[in-house]
Amino acid sequence: MNKKGILALGLSTMMLFSMVGCSSGGGKGDSAELPKIGATVYKADDNFISSVARELKTNAEGVAELTVDDSQNDQAKQLDQIDTMITKGAKVLAINLVDPKAAESVIEKAEAADLPVIFFNKEPDADALASYDKAYYVGTDSKESGVMQGEVIAKQWEANKEKWDKNGDGKIQYVMIKGEPGHPDAEARTEWSVKTLNEKGIETEELAIDTGMWDAAKATEKMDAWLAKFGDKIEFVICNNDGMASGAVASLEKEGYFKGDKFMPVVGVDAIPEIVTLIEEGKVTGTVLNDAKNQAKAVIDLSLNLANGKDPVEGTDWKLDDNKALRVSYVGITKDNLDDAK
Repeated sequence: MNKKGILALGLSTMMLFSMVGCSSGGGKGDSAELPKIGATVYKADDNFISSVARELKTNAEGVAELTVDDSQNDQAKQLDQIDTMITKGAKVLAINLVDPKAAESVIEKAEAADLPVIFFNKEPDADALASYDKAYYVGTDSKESGVMQGEVIAKQWEANKEKWDKNGDGKIQYVMIKGEPGHPDAEARTEWSVKTLNEKGIETEELAIDTGMWDAAKATEKMDAWLAKFGDKIEFVICNNDGMASGAVASLEKEGYFKGDKFMPVVGVDAIPEIVTLIEEGKVTGTVLNDAKNQAKAVIDLSLNLANGKDPVEGTDWKLDDNKALRVSYVGITKDNLDDAK
């Protein structure tokens, strides 16, 4: 291959998370005429966030010059990235916070530059959001995901209780793999998944709970340790997200689960493609659809309006609540309604 060919190949395989704007003329005007949106995600290799980032790019094609940066789970790095976006002329900031407590620092930067800022996926404190009239949030109701997960578990438990209640005591003996401590989604999913079960009259017993930090590999390590300690006493594995659910499945497979009659129910949240496949294969019991596609669409729709000096939801079907938050609903997913996830 000649040098020009090598260069072309290299450019064509550049990763999404680069400093190159994700814009496309598409017959709607060249990039020089398009509003600049500066976006940053807390961690590009998070399964769900990578899906959101891809959808941001898709929705920005032909209508915005989009830059998506990977903060690599480093809040200081993210703040530096925001400074660079402002310097390079961003008209709107779209921020997936590393640390929700850093919202005030981000708002200070946005307000000093008189720029709108849309937080997404990680919700800032309501007081921080209220402190600046051009600050908004796009995401979900954290409590709803926990409730939905609890409902998925309850439905599956009632249908399979004779097989899954190994000690016959009528209770679910579970282990919980939790997301990042203090993260609103992690705290709400942990609390409300179990509370929903109890409200439905299903007794539970927590054998173990620990953080997997949203990470599949860490979840595998936790599950390895718990299987060694509790073995068949575990009747259910509850995970705050699908990445950790896939990690739990990897651990269980090493111990011979999902072959013959050896089974362990596992649930997650997000409905990422990998988990949809595992549900089809009978290795995951259920999940909760965290709608990456519509969250990303809402971020871009609001950004375009704000960049053009319009009301954020003008000409859209989106609605803001009293806290300037746009909520995208969850959907409980099992084998019965996999098409909703697909």
